[in-house]
Amino acid sequence: MGKRTLIQWCDSTVNPTMGCDGCELWDDRRRSCYAGQLHRVRGKTNKGFAPAFEQVTCFPGRMSEAAGWRCLQGATRPDKPWLGSSPRMIFVSDMGDSLSDDVTFEYLKAEVIDTVSGPRGARHEWLWLTKRPARMVEFGRWLRDLGIAGPANLWAGTSITTQGTLARARTLLRVGDEHTTRFLSVEPQIEEIDFGDLLPKYQWIIQGGESGSGARRFDLAWARSLRNRCRAARTPYFLKQLGAQVTENDLLVDLRDGHGGDWDEWPADLRVRELPIRALEAP
Repeated sequence: MGKRTLIQWCDSTVNPTMGCDGCELWDDRRRSCYAGQLHRVRGKTNKGFAPAFEQVTCFPGRMSEAAGWRCLQGATRPDKPWLGSSPRMIFVSDMGDSLSDDVTFEYLKAEVIDTVSGPRGARHEWLWLTKRPARMVEFGRWLRDLGIAGPANLWAGTSITTQGTLARARTLLRVGDEHTTRFLSVEPQIEEIDFGDLLPKYQWIIQGGESGSGARRFDLAWARSLRNRCRAARTPYFLKQLGAQVTENDLLVDLRDGHGGDWDEWPADLRVRELPIRALEAP
């Protein structure tokens, strides 16, 4: 967890669990997930990590600590001016997936729901990202059976990397109610994706290319296409980074920033980092 983070679309990160059941970025064929790679280096010696990325581990109390961080409503961020004067934006689960199978709903209620809806947690916006939206749907049903509604300041997000993972986006639409802010993290995008009729149904779209060793290409045409479609859908669009292998017209684009996250190096028309209405209007 970190009160400050270099991730462009949030102020802070917190991990009620560490580790993951695996996905297309971390399986028998590919090991490109940055959280998994960090666990390989630090997992055996750093008590703040899971012993191994595949060994999902709970860390109770982290959410409560994050809830106590200073409220940023009305503050400016010189390093992230695109966040404006929104409440503190806290990314939940950047180092794993807390919707992994062995994490109980009782734990998620106590750590996530109770904290986010409490008096300190209510001051912030919490952006919960998962590659297991079906389990997030199940968790929501479990909460409703207890008579508990999902807090409006807990956003529901899922990650899309390929056309084959787009089904997660449709599943996420079953999470929450009319007060839920739903977002897609299209990162790392590694092929062209046809989003069909989905974009108007979301409150925020984040896009980014792949970084790190063995990064796959990110075509600037994909960014322009998604930006234009978001504009047509009136859905806020946020280009996070271009990645390490950026191409335009089949030619490699030379960038100094190894993640492609410095928008001063980008074409001017792609310097778009918009926020959803929820962040702009939250009390």
